[in-house]
Formats: sequence, C-alpha cells, structure tokens
Amino acid sequence: MNKALLQPIVVICICLFFTSCVRDTDFNQAEDVALTPIIELDLIYFNLSANNFYDSINSNPILSVTDTTEIRFLNDGELQDRLQKAEFYFKFTNSIPRNFQVDFQFLSETNDTAYVAGTRVDEGQPATPVITEYTEIVENADIFKLTQANKVVVTVAIDSSSQNLEGDLSLKSKTTYFLQN
Repeated sequence: MNKALLQPIVVICICLFFTSCVRDTDFNQAEDVALTPIIELDLIYFNLSANNFYDSINSNPILSVTDTTEIRFLNDGELQDRLQKAEFYFKFTNSIPRNFQVDFQFLSETNDTAYVAGTRVDEGQPATPVITEYTEIVENADIFKLTQANKVVVTVAIDSSSQNLEGDLSLKSKTTYFLQN
C-alpha cells in the first residue's frame, strides 16, 4: 500500500480512538438481572397420506388415526419445580380436501389424562395445500397437570373418506418451556 495513503488512515484511526464516547457502566445493576432459561424442543411430526384414511382391502373408511409419543423431558423433578409456562406450536399443511380435528391428550405413566388440547385443521386441495397454525399456551394451575404427563397421544379425525381421496396432511411442532431460576 502507498505510504502517502497509509499515514492519513492511521491519523484518522487514532483520532477516532481518543474521541470515541464511553458511557459509565453501573456494575451494581448486574445484581438486578434475572435470567429466565428458555428451552425449545421439537415435539411431534408426521406426514399422513389420504390413503391412511381408507382401508382398501376391506373397502372401509378409517375415520381416525392415532399415534403415541413419549415426552420423558417433563417427568424431571427439577423441571417440574421450575416450569412457569409451556408454549406448544403446531403447523399443519393439508392438501386433502377435508377438514380434520386433531386432539392432543397428554397422559401420565398410568395412562391418566393430565392435559388435553385440540384444534381444527382447514381443508386443502392437492394442488393448493392450506397451512393451519395453532399455539397452545399452558401456565398457572395447568402447568402442574402438564408435568404429570410422560407421553402424548395424537388423534387425527376426518369426517369422511373414500378410496379416491388424494393429498397429504403433515404436522411439524415444537414446544418452548419457560423456566424460573
């Protein structure tokens, strides 16, 4: 680099260094900071085809599909004591020309119902899928109920089905846990 060009750049940097603003920092404020841990986890995902709702061997519609997922994270004693709020986010993409009712039943180890949530999924079309988003916020007294669960049963129900039904229904979900120190 040219020496004639380097000298003005050095002078400008030195001037900026000595004239920059410095704000006084009150280190006593550090005691007032409360960190609230947030944990985000994937929860449930699935991809169902329209043919999951029709028994082609017996020529009968299948009006509900059920699956169970373990959620062992909630049975930790320390977590149960510190959990303030849970937020469940569900994103459905539906290209099946039917509405769906999707229910989430959180069960204890002895299969007692601890918490229930559910939503309706809007009808889509094979060429134009529809996205339905649903958020369930759990707090206050319901938090204790939720922490008793160690699995979630998802039931996807359809009003009617036929062998000519086309499309897919998919779900991606996550949960965010807000903990206190």
